[in-house]
Amino acid sequence: MSLLLADLLVLAHLLFVAFVMAGGFLLVRWPKLAWLHLPAAAWGAAIEFTGAICPLTPLENRLRALGGEGIYSGGFVEHYLLPILYPEHLTLLVQQGLGGVVVAVNLLAYTLAYRSWRRKAKRAI
Repeated sequence: MSLLLADLLVLAHLLFVAFVMAGGFLLVRWPKLAWLHLPAAAWGAAIEFTGAICPLTPLENRLRALGGEGIYSGGFVEHYLLPILYPEHLTLLVQQGLGGVVVAVNLLAYTLAYRSWRRKAKRAI
């Protein structure tokens, strides 16, 4: 059961990362989602900029240890995402660069959403 919970936690973590990165683009359709997305994006960027480890990572490791499986060192991004995105070990500089990507993508998403909202407001007048 612990390993299943750990795997579900990984899935939730991946969905959270996807929401942090792409959730801003949903605002054109659902503007009120900003109340959920802004704190999530701020959290994601802060974790990256500070080089911290998300609290879900130790929880996943604990569940894996309870299930008799090995744990890993480092953070979620380093363990699961960076092997896909980058061939080398995660450094603080790379992690801060990822934080910059989070900010840049979300600035673009919010700019597009804002323009869409303004166009809709002008049409309503």
